[in-house]
Amino acid sequence: MRPKELLKEIKNYFFICVGLAIFSFGWTAFLIPSEITGGGISGIAAILYFATGTIPVGISTFVFNIFLVAIAWKVLGRKFCLNTMICTVILSVFMTLGQYLFPEPLVANDPFMCAMIGAALSGVGVGLALTYGGNTGGTDIIVLMVSKYRNISYGRVTLYLNIFIVLSSYFIVQSLDRLVYSTVVLFVYIFISDIVIDGYKQTFQFMVFSSKNKEIAEKINTDLHRGATFLKGSGSFNKQETNVLLIIAHRTDKMNIIRIIKEVDSSAFISISKVQSVFGKNFERIR
Repeated sequence: MRPKELLKEIKNYFFICVGLAIFSFGWTAFLIPSEITGGGISGIAAILYFATGTIPVGISTFVFNIFLVAIAWKVLGRKFCLNTMICTVILSVFMTLGQYLFPEPLVANDPFMCAMIGAALSGVGVGLALTYGGNTGGTDIIVLMVSKYRNISYGRVTLYLNIFIVLSSYFIVQSLDRLVYSTVVLFVYIFISDIVIDGYKQTFQFMVFSSKNKEIAEKINTDLHRGATFLKGSGSFNKQETNVLLIIAHRTDKMNIIRIIKEVDSSAFISISKVQSVFGKNFERIR
């Protein structure tokens, strides 16, 4: 591995560790002490802890994940499983340490606030970890194995599994209030993690229709060091051929591109749309 690649891996695992630490903090400082759970293997581990009162969440998380990795080794591949094992060890350490440091919820006597804060923190944490190539294993392993052999939606299976885990907590905690809070955790967690992941990677596609597209492209190249592409177009009404300017850029460049277009041609027609994913130079790498 070259020094540049090594530094990149170190950077990735640093942010993965930060993300998993935030995820663990949300669970151990707010959710678990309040007897509130959520989805995934962490939710199953929390239910087991509530039922026994003795098995730390970090230990059961580690055991469950290693068991699933062993099953999935041939199905999902060596690279995914090794990465999952590393993240599992890190997560288990943080979970075990967090339970030791926070025997009581940081927001005492307010389980709803604990649910909201814990869900938000865990969502931010897992979003950060996933952004830098990490994962928390767990139900993702089950879903990936199922979807590999069955034409079933990844999101649908994940949602069904997590709802089943949350509903199961009622039979242990036997509190309708806690069940409602756990349901809130599930949906806030999904919402926040999506915002973190999409917000970090969000890209935009610009379609610019202007008689000054060449000047706009040159200014974008010079000022932002961002490329652009000319597409051949033809108007259906006036039958005239024209150049359509296509630009794909990160969210940080969005307002600067709009500003440049307005400066060069304030009457330009612009279409801006969010892009799900962009792979290639200066964007995401296909993993």
